[in-house]
Amino acid sequence: MSEHDLNWKFVDESVVESEPIIRARTQSIELGIEPVSPATGAQLGVLARASRASSIIEVGTGVGVSGLWLLSGSRDAQLTSIDTESEYQQQARSNFHDAGIASARVRLIAGRAGDVLPRMNESSYDIVFIDADPQSAIEYVEHGLRLAKPDGIVLVAHALWRGRVADPARREPVAADFRSLFSELAASHAVVTAISPVGDGLLQIVKRGI
Repeated sequence: MSEHDLNWKFVDESVVESEPIIRARTQSIELGIEPVSPATGAQLGVLARASRASSIIEVGTGVGVSGLWLLSGSRDAQLTSIDTESEYQQQARSNFHDAGIASARVRLIAGRAGDVLPRMNESSYDIVFIDADPQSAIEYVEHGLRLAKPDGIVLVAHALWRGRVADPARREPVAADFRSLFSELAASHAVVTAISPVGDGLLQIVKRGI
């Protein structure tokens, strides 16, 4: 096992997940949905807490693993979550309930993110979390930056895409799109960015305040 793999395994296994998150993770795997890794979830919780997020929007509900982590970090936040699979969202709703999260704190929208995001209010969210359809990552980041408040955070899961983004020889569209996105963000004075290697990579973008 490589040093990188050992580090990744150690960090993931050092995370202690709550029982509701463990159950949601198990359900997710059984349904064939890839949830965020425990280390990625923990980082989401830390960022939600550190930013004192009160409004969060998520692209990719799944059965609620990432939503549970985000809400655990900011216990007063309101979560809006978008997914094309309404059946998964119903399971997520049950998992939020089992975790003691009031139904009024969670708004689930069934639909394509590309259709829903343009209808959401701009500059309204402290955190925008994107974990869906990597082929549309650039489009979703553009929407995310519009929706984020000044000094708000846009987070993108799977930003290293199976290790392929870091390999310049891999030229498939998803890897190439992420490399292009990183270059554009690095050259922009409108944002501050960092890429964390947790899980499959977590891109972190802060929208500079005016």
